[in-house]
Amino acid sequence: MQNDNKNTLVFIVSAFAILIGYQFFVLGPNQKKQEQAARQKKAAEAQVAAANPGMTIGPDGKPAPIKLSREAAKAASPRIAVDTPALAGSIALKGARIDDLWLKRYGQTTKKNAPPVELLRPTGAENAFFAEFGWAGANLPGLPNANTVWTAPAGATLRPGSPVVLTYDNGAGLIFTRTLSVDADAMFTIADAVKNQGGQTLSLAPYASVQRWGIPADLGKNHIVHEGGVGILGDKDLELKQAKYQKWKKDKPIQTFSSKGGWTGITDKYWLAALIPSQDETITAQYKVTPVGGVDVYEANYLAAPRNLAPGQTLTETTRLFAGAKTVPLLRNYEYNGNPPSGWAFWDRRKADIPRFDDAVDWGMFALITRPIFNVLEIFYKLVGNFGIAIMLLTVTLKLLLYPLADKSYESMAKMKKIAPEVEKLKAKNKEDPAKLQQETMALYAKEKINPFMGCVPMLIQIPVFYSLYKVLTVTIEMRHAPFFGWIQDLSAPDPTTIFNLFGLIPWDPGMLPFVGAMIAHLGVWPLLYGFTMWLTTAMNPPAGDPMQQKIFQLFPIIFTFTLSGFAVGLVIYWCWSNVLTIIQQYIIMRRYKVENPIDKIIARLSGKKTATAT
Repeated sequence: MQNDNKNTLVFIVSAFAILIGYQFFVLGPNQKKQEQAARQKKAAEAQVAAANPGMTIGPDGKPAPIKLSREAAKAASPRIAVDTPALAGSIALKGARIDDLWLKRYGQTTKKNAPPVELLRPTGAENAFFAEFGWAGANLPGLPNANTVWTAPAGATLRPGSPVVLTYDNGAGLIFTRTLSVDADAMFTIADAVKNQGGQTLSLAPYASVQRWGIPADLGKNHIVHEGGVGILGDKDLELKQAKYQKWKKDKPIQTFSSKGGWTGITDKYWLAALIPSQDETITAQYKVTPVGGVDVYEANYLAAPRNLAPGQTLTETTRLFAGAKTVPLLRNYEYNGNPPSGWAFWDRRKADIPRFDDAVDWGMFALITRPIFNVLEIFYKLVGNFGIAIMLLTVTLKLLLYPLADKSYESMAKMKKIAPEVEKLKAKNKEDPAKLQQETMALYAKEKINPFMGCVPMLIQIPVFYSLYKVLTVTIEMRHAPFFGWIQDLSAPDPTTIFNLFGLIPWDPGMLPFVGAMIAHLGVWPLLYGFTMWLTTAMNPPAGDPMQQKIFQLFPIIFTFTLSGFAVGLVIYWCWSNVLTIIQQYIIMRRYKVENPIDKIIARLSGKKTATAT
């Protein structure tokens, strides 16, 4: 009994010792780590909020966006005005951020007095978009940040040829000077200088950043156009780097690149904010997404190598910011410092001032084709002054260049259509013997000197060319708000008419219908013309071998008419005109080989005569 009590006592003491040891050596340290991590996270969030006027600390202790109106966010800082032939806006003295910019040459709509396009937006407003510059240094208090209020000359306005100088004294021996310049188009130059009036050597590294706080609802949804982070970066070979909005946060929230020169920024379909460091400088560039208070901050930045600043010395750093429209001539002009090669000089490889700057335009995987197509389109546009006519002239040019391939293809299809009745007889004769059917069909092809593959191979070769034209018309700004004729005042928008309100005669918007409204809203004149031309080209082709395939092909014109009605009308005009040229070419070949075709049938029906090929 005594031994049992002794054993029980030993067990209890051992259990308590184990519990106390586990609490002291395991649970205690883990709890302290968690508390320390929570404190660090809260301090970091508070620091982010303190550094950004557009943030506040919510009831849950986390940063939350204020979402001020644009004007209220703009009023949160003293400002200097920006006024150029191309730009209007202001620069916040609080943080010295370029954060308020409008593009004078581009209206938000096609109306005469439409407001200009907004590019940059102040911190604190929803979807803020801005550029900032500065110096980074370890354990250096007093470096200018987003809350630093710089000093500017009274009444200063930034204009081409009239730079503005901002100053800031941190009170600890460092004097910061920032000289802002701007040209007549879209390029800012930011020349930073810092003088060390203290008694110690310091280490500073210049940085620059473009940030977008949240993505507007109309961005990042077009799968054929790149929108998001973009740049030309690399240590040895400069390469195109992209971070598409749809995948940026999901797949690679942080991407880091080492680069000698190059450039980086954030792009929309038509607009670009790009940072351009000195081209002989080695930088570390980043695309990153940081969730802050329920808002995803998309950022393209770079950090240059640190450099020592001895007492009495001054460090300088010059960075450029492109903030404007991605017009190819303007990008090339900056790329070659005002002396770009002609559009035809593809062999011109002289050193660029901003390497591959026109790659801000998303030329796509067929860049070797899309660039020349754009150059030809640009020439036609300058000649005729109407972008829609330029598209039609370019389509004719491409059809002529590809005529030999298309001719072989349409010739093969015409012969196939001519022998289609004989093929049907062979099918009926050998429906129980597929092997014999195949043998006799190939014998018929040999007799008529038909290569069945010639109908599709030349078409496959043409696909990259016509896809490239589609790409050019989609990504280049030249089609935006470009008028054609009549009711088409914007080639980049869908056809504004629809058959369901008699092309505007009935004051009713079918787009308001639930479920089908979006599908029929733009079923106007040009989509219907496209549908008719597609039906005609399909009818002129040889019928598919399988009855089910025939029915599917017959439905294609209807399906594509509804699908493409919501596309930019400039693209619909291109497709429609391309079909017309194809029909003409097919008709000539079919007449040459005396093949029955739907055009002759329509003419005969209207005139009451038999078709020439049927006699």
